[in-house]
Amino acid sequence: MIVHADRFVRGWHTPDGPVGLRARLAGTSLEAEAWGPGAGWALDQLPRFVGVDDDDRSFEPLHATVERAWRRLPGLRLGATDQVADVIVATIIGQKVAGKDARTSWRRLVYRHGSPAPGIEGLWVPPSTEALASMTWDDFHTLGLERTRATTIIEVAQRIARLEESATMPPDEADTRLRAMRGVGPWTAAVVRRCSFGDPDAVEVGDYHLKNHVAWNLAGEPRGTDERMLELLEPWRGQRGRVVRLLKAAGDAPPRWGPRMPSSDVARL
Repeated sequence: MIVHADRFVRGWHTPDGPVGLRARLAGTSLEAEAWGPGAGWALDQLPRFVGVDDDDRSFEPLHATVERAWRRLPGLRLGATDQVADVIVATIIGQKVAGKDARTSWRRLVYRHGSPAPGIEGLWVPPSTEALASMTWDDFHTLGLERTRATTIIEVAQRIARLEESATMPPDEADTRLRAMRGVGPWTAAVVRRCSFGDPDAVEVGDYHLKNHVAWNLAGEPRGTDERMLELLEPWRGQRGRVVRLLKAAGDAPPRWGPRMPSSDVARL
C-alpha cells in the first residue's frame, strides 16, 4: 500500500482473487477504480476500509487531552479490511522486534514471494496464504525471521479459514478464536481486531511503546505498565481502541531515555 495526502493505492488478495485498487479524494467524495479478479469485492468493501461505517456518536472524550485530539482530528475513522489474512501475517512479522526490522522482513516477503498487482505498475501483492502455507523455515530465515515467527505464519496460513470465521463473531469470541492459535497472543489479536474488524475497543497489550504513550498523555507519567494503561483506559471501555488511536495520532510523545528496542537481522545469522 502506498499512501499520499489525497490518494492511495493498495494490492492484496480478496476472497475472489488478487486486486490492485486506486482511490483518490475528490472534494468530499472518494473516487476509486480496481483491477483483477477481486476488483468487485474490493470496491464493495472500500467504504468499510476507509471507515464510512464507523460510528463515534456515542463517544465521550472525558479527558482534556483526548478531547483536544478528537477536535483536532474530526475526520478520524476506524476502518476495517474485513479479512484476517491480509493483516495477521504482517502483524506476526512485527512481534517483539523493532519496527525497522519488521518493515524490512515484510518488504522482502512481498518482493520475493509476492506478485505484481493487477492494473497498477510498481505495486505488488503479498503472497497468498496458500503460498505461505507451503513455505519452509529456511524461506523465512532469508527474510529475517527466526523459527518461532516462521512457524506461526505457516500454521496461521494453513488454518486461515478458521481464523477468517472470527470476522463474524462478537469481539470477545473473536479474540478467543484468534488467541487459540499458537503464537498469537493478546498483542497480535488486538491488532487484527482493530485493523481487520474495526473494533473500537481493541488495545494492544504488550506493545513496547503504547503503555508509556497512554500513561504520559492521560496521567503525565513518563513510564507505564500494561496494567496501568488498562486502568487509565477503563472509563472508555467499549471505545478504548478509539482513545488509543486518537492519542497515537495527536497526543504527545513521552520523554525518551534509556535504550531503544535493539535492531537485528536474522537473515545475516
